[in-house]
Amino acid sequence: MTATEKLAAFIKAHPEAFGKVVDFDPLRDKLYPLDLRISNTELTPELISDTIAFSQYVDSRLAANKCRYAIGGYMEHRTIYNRSELFSDEGEPRRLHLGVDIWGPAGTPVYAPIVGTVHSFADNNNFGNYGPTIILKHQFDDFTLYSLYGHLSRASIERLSVDDGVKRNQQIAALGDINENGSWPPHLHFQLMLDIGDAKGDYPGVGYYSRKYEYAKNIPDPELVLNFANAIKA
Repeated sequence: MTATEKLAAFIKAHPEAFGKVVDFDPLRDKLYPLDLRISNTELTPELISDTIAFSQYVDSRLAANKCRYAIGGYMEHRTIYNRSELFSDEGEPRRLHLGVDIWGPAGTPVYAPIVGTVHSFADNNNFGNYGPTIILKHQFDDFTLYSLYGHLSRASIERLSVDDGVKRNQQIAALGDINENGSWPPHLHFQLMLDIGDAKGDYPGVGYYSRKYEYAKNIPDPELVLNFANAIKA
């Protein structure tokens, strides 16, 4: 059973346990499917390497399509990570995106969709990384789920403590700007994991394409929690 299948079965039995990650009205707000694969020829190397220009590109897509957020990325094979040495391991580079990105304005509130505790947090402060990051732990009867929130504002982690309790739909953070979020256009990297080993304040959000099926056993599709599939698309 994949991680997605396991979580889907639990959500089906306990739909009331899950809330929101960002404010969103599916009857009014539109989503823009942001494609960051090599097939998107608008994403030139020059644009991607320039954080301000990259941010302006995302903003222009949202404005032109009258969308509240842009979204996408789960198990998407991307080439944009060549902008940072962080993903250029020897041998196979890391290019497989393991979470979902929600692109919107800096300061956008971020919520805990599930009751849990603060597992860990850190400021992964180097170019191309998460910047401020929070990992929550959610303990269910027969399994543990971890949720990761990356590219946050620094204020989001200033008053946190490990083991702090978190309620469903409680605001836990806000999106950071390009000067604090790892030098990315403002967005949330939202990722779910069943097991994170000894990781604290950080967990890979980009992996090796050759290990895609291995990742699928541990990293569920965040859409199960987001419920964006039936929202209006641009």
